[in-house]
Amino acid sequence: MENEGDILYIVVPCYNEEEMLPITAKALAKKLSALKQAGRISEKSKVMFIDDGSKDKTWEGIEKLNLISSDFTGIKLSRNRGHQNALLAGLMTAKKYADVTISMDADLQDDVNAIDSFLDKYYGGCDIVYGVRSSRKTDTAFKRNTARAYYKLLEKMGVEITYDHADYRLLSRRALDALEQFREVNLFLRGLVPLVGFRSDVVKYVRNEREKGESKYPLKKMAAFAIEGITSLSIKPIRFITFIGIFVFLVSIILLIRFFAVWCMGKTVEGWATIVISIWGIGGLQLLAIGIIGEYIGKIYLETKNRPRYIIETDLNDKKQ
Repeated sequence: MENEGDILYIVVPCYNEEEMLPITAKALAKKLSALKQAGRISEKSKVMFIDDGSKDKTWEGIEKLNLISSDFTGIKLSRNRGHQNALLAGLMTAKKYADVTISMDADLQDDVNAIDSFLDKYYGGCDIVYGVRSSRKTDTAFKRNTARAYYKLLEKMGVEITYDHADYRLLSRRALDALEQFREVNLFLRGLVPLVGFRSDVVKYVRNEREKGESKYPLKKMAAFAIEGITSLSIKPIRFITFIGIFVFLVSIILLIRFFAVWCMGKTVEGWATIVISIWGIGGLQLLAIGIIGEYIGKIYLETKNRPRYIIETDLNDKKQ
């Protein structure tokens, strides 16, 4: 690891961030300038925005920033590919030019002042540094409780995950080279990065409120992202179905013995309610099992196609280096 002056790229995925882009750019330019003046990073360090197929004027704003200052660069994806694919596209592009990258969201909820601590850990020998929220006081009770429950569920499913960490993280070039070897189409970087290994650490920070624009993760997308995380990194849900099947089978054997004993004693069994409940119960379990298995089959289908995870339409790095 070099002592000082490594090239840093701050990678920022954007989707419909026309309003937020100038505010984010100003804050990151100020931080970049301070780090350069302190000799902590190279003068070649940049902020790289990734336009994930935005429908507004986000890309025009990125191009304008690139023309105004050499501190800014960007890439434009050919279509919307989702946050994780856009982030990966930015990281893999930045890897060509940078010694180290820091990824963060465009809403400035990730505290830019934590970048100093990230670099401290990096120059101290860490290849991976996770930004971890120090508290969730700004979240609603529902979001706070569901987030904690989700992290615990991932842990139970055998997924290595850092609590209260999103995508605010530092990755060295060596870590990025290793991450590039993971070829799956179904991306959940929060679970993939820990699989890379190497020395890592955490930096705690206070998460800010979004200044402008709307959250790109409403409840529906958050639920889909949660399912993606579990099914991309664990097969325990399928094993759980197997255990449910064994349990239901054993219960049916016990009921069969009981009903046979009652019949031998010559008693009439009033079983309409039992039959209806059993049919609906078993039917529901079967549909749940089919749904979970279908989720995995769908992922296998996408993986076997081996389609590109993203396609870059324009790369401003090629125009100004």
